[in-house]
Amino acid sequence: MLFNSEKQHVVCCCDDGWFGDVCQFQEECNLPRKKSKELCKNQQGVVCSNRGTCHCGSCMCKNEHIRGLVLVTGRFCECDDSECLDEDTGEVCGGHGQCYCGNCYCAAGWHGDKCEFQCDISPWESKRRCTSPDGKICSNRGTCVCGECTCYDVDPSGDWGDIHGDTCECDERICHATYDRYTDDFCSGHGQCNCGRCDCKEGWVGKKCEHPSSCSMTLDSSLRKCRGTSNLPCFGRGQCLCGQCTCHPPGDSRVHGKNCECDDRQCEDISGQVCSGHGYCSCGRCICEVGWFGKQCQFKRSCDMSETQSKEMCETSDGVVCSGKGSCHCGQCICSPQDWWVSGEYCECDDRECDKHDGLVCTGNGFCNCGTCECWDGWTGNACEIWVGTDY
Repeated sequence: MLFNSEKQHVVCCCDDGWFGDVCQFQEECNLPRKKSKELCKNQQGVVCSNRGTCHCGSCMCKNEHIRGLVLVTGRFCECDDSECLDEDTGEVCGGHGQCYCGNCYCAAGWHGDKCEFQCDISPWESKRRCTSPDGKICSNRGTCVCGECTCYDVDPSGDWGDIHGDTCECDERICHATYDRYTDDFCSGHGQCNCGRCDCKEGWVGKKCEHPSSCSMTLDSSLRKCRGTSNLPCFGRGQCLCGQCTCHPPGDSRVHGKNCECDDRQCEDISGQVCSGHGYCSCGRCICEVGWFGKQCQFKRSCDMSETQSKEMCETSDGVVCSGKGSCHCGQCICSPQDWWVSGEYCECDDRECDKHDGLVCTGNGFCNCGTCECWDGWTGNACEIWVGTDY
């Protein structure tokens, strides 16, 4: 073991047959390739989190350094320690803490995500002051700095200040009805939002003031009639008023049906082509021409390619066909239909990683592309939750 004075860290001299920063890798491996790869998969089934290579059941992470900090670490290369770098100074945890798996653990008297704040109060007192009535730090809607909560204050439609209170206990986004993603209206435009609770104007009732008192139906009956087979009124794509759905956005004929159950945008690919040009859309589902199949009619039923040629086109860089999560057909991977979240050219993606809002993947305003939401026109945000189109 040697001490390198220039880099100020210990360097291991490995025994024969071993290598790595801490001599953790064997040069010769007796493990079968498949078994080795299985040992390298993270909880999502991705080998070395796509940030390293697998060697004998252990992950060799990408060897990247900044200011002496190894950026990619962890058993499955799941840790991104660049999160510990102070953007202004470039120092690790502001020079006042240690980095572990992308999180800063601060020295006594220092606080903040990058240990950038020095406080006169103890961490325990800071935590006590930031604890909300339900026992959560800043109600899980902000960060605690020296006993004060800084709230995450951007609401789904892009406005500021909707989360507030000493412990961020007030979240006025709760006052938005699902269909109200298209506007800035609170409480369906029929009430006042007070710390996440709608106080309705006369003539309107409901949690979001969405039901007129003049309606002959009860609120529950109205919502039940609007739900159809969904757990959201109007499938989350429209406004329910006295048992009748009005689909949104207005003027977009692709969203239709008695309960707005048909969303023909689901038939479009990332470029906007319907059913890959090999079929037509019926209530959000592609009806394929003869000779084509797949969710978007993207697969040919037959081809003049040999099985060997086809398999070569389906193999990942690790030599695994369709990442072990699908079958190969005519040089294309068909991902396992039982695992709805598996996608990608080589079935390498996990769509469970796509952001949700209102309980919907990509808020129903886009589609998941390899773990990232691709939004339709008029929408933006990590979960396609922000309407940037024209107000109605």
